[in-house]
Amino acid sequence: MNTPNATQRRVEIYDTTLRDGTQGEGVNLSLVDKLKITQLLDSVGVDFVEGGYPLSNPKDEAYFQEVRKLDLKHTKVCAFGMTRRKEIDPADDAGMRALVASGSPVITIVGKTWDLHVDEVLRVSREENLAMIRDSLAFCEAGPDCEQVFYDAEHFFDGYRANPDYALATLRAALEGGASRLVLCDTNGGSLPGWVTQAVTEVHNVLGNDAQLAIHTHNDSGLAVANSLAAVEAGAVQVQGTINGIGERCGNVDLTTVIANLRLKMGYGCLTGGNLDGLTKLSRAVYERANLALSSCQPYVGTSAFAHKGGMHVHAVQRIAHSYEHVEPGLVGNERRILVSELSGASNISATLGEKFSIQDDKALQRTVLQRVQDLEHQGYHFEAAQASFELLLYDAMGRLPDFWELDHYRCVILRRNKETATTEATVKLRTNGQTEHRVAEGDGPVNALDGALRKALKDHYPQINDVHLADYKVRVVNPTAESAAKVRVIAEFAVRDNGHDNGITRYITTIGVNENIIDASWQAIADAFRYHLIETTTPARVQGA
Repeated sequence: MNTPNATQRRVEIYDTTLRDGTQGEGVNLSLVDKLKITQLLDSVGVDFVEGGYPLSNPKDEAYFQEVRKLDLKHTKVCAFGMTRRKEIDPADDAGMRALVASGSPVITIVGKTWDLHVDEVLRVSREENLAMIRDSLAFCEAGPDCEQVFYDAEHFFDGYRANPDYALATLRAALEGGASRLVLCDTNGGSLPGWVTQAVTEVHNVLGNDAQLAIHTHNDSGLAVANSLAAVEAGAVQVQGTINGIGERCGNVDLTTVIANLRLKMGYGCLTGGNLDGLTKLSRAVYERANLALSSCQPYVGTSAFAHKGGMHVHAVQRIAHSYEHVEPGLVGNERRILVSELSGASNISATLGEKFSIQDDKALQRTVLQRVQDLEHQGYHFEAAQASFELLLYDAMGRLPDFWELDHYRCVILRRNKETATTEATVKLRTNGQTEHRVAEGDGPVNALDGALRKALKDHYPQINDVHLADYKVRVVNPTAESAAKVRVIAEFAVRDNGHDNGITRYITTIGVNENIIDASWQAIADAFRYHLIETTTPARVQGA
């Protein structure tokens, strides 16, 4: 495995999560989110962060005002905008003035490089388009705060294929305007690595070393990472993309994968300060800020990236980790996970929790737990997706599951009158710490109402449950042939929040419930999450059953 050293070429990382990433379906970032993500990107050493277009909306305008107050150590903030309007002096163009007024040290200008767009979209002469590129870059480069201007060559690879002479003419116009980076964009995301290599090589040969090339790819053909790496090998000095590959249509290139490959596989230097082990934390923080579900199979940073399930695989990993892992998980801030399922061997039980529960040498207990897992998964449980429920199963098998409360009963009542919104009321009666608690809560549905009633019953005894919040909830039919009487599997993910940590989240708790009654399956998942959190936050003596 190659590792970077001082003599190897460095590749700049340009992040456009805050601008291009927010064009993805379902992605929306508040001003606070954008500022926090900027700080996170700075913390791992990203070179450039594109904040948006200052004139597009009040939020982006406010961002460029507020970001100046941040104490950024590594990152330069970039403002993004289009070339001047046709037949308008840049000084008279509101967009141009807004870019300069943003106070950003870097300004990126996007222009038309494909003659098709010049002729049919802009509908200006090709000479005027060249002037628009040249004038816009020169105007921004002369701004009082501007240190560099980048030219974003939109649809470059399509334009270069259709009319290479004109595409090159747009790049020359950008250089004449003062561009320090020429960003070659695969805007449609349809290029193949061989074509990217050929085009970047030819541009580099024609324009010479004075033209510093960058690459900006989209993932419509599933090749954004491959195309970005091909461009770097052909001479590109900068890669543009987004964290987790979010963006329009099929997304942008995923910078977490690009960075890890550049550093660990190709030996290039990137990230100021070398904070590669912050990638996983950065990835998950962006998912959280964007209110998106984690992609478990995401390379390097996904929760399944270093997960092992088959008993033979687990046995091998315990002997020689690299036999089933292409890099060490810790290099990117991730961790190895040993999954427990009906396919597991006893070694999975030991590898998963042997050290935590001191059962490495208790083969009889390992076999007992494995048998329980196999029996329950036959009923519809899925423990590899519910680590907390699996640990509770192990506590129970060891006779160490604490009785934080004893349920008397719960009840849900849903009232729906014609054309009126349904209302839900839940009642929970239980006994805890020698006291009977009988509480009622209303909610938006039975899950919300049950959650509220259980919290009311427990909060005076265990105030730490206020730190546990539902983050994701999934329902799956286990035996669809039974139709509406089918058994369902509920998997619930809870975030444990603490305002003293980044994003307020310290960890996640995932639990499972299975029943023909969806409400009872949900109750199992909620109750297990609370029990698990109480075990993790209660004295060891209580957990031991003392």
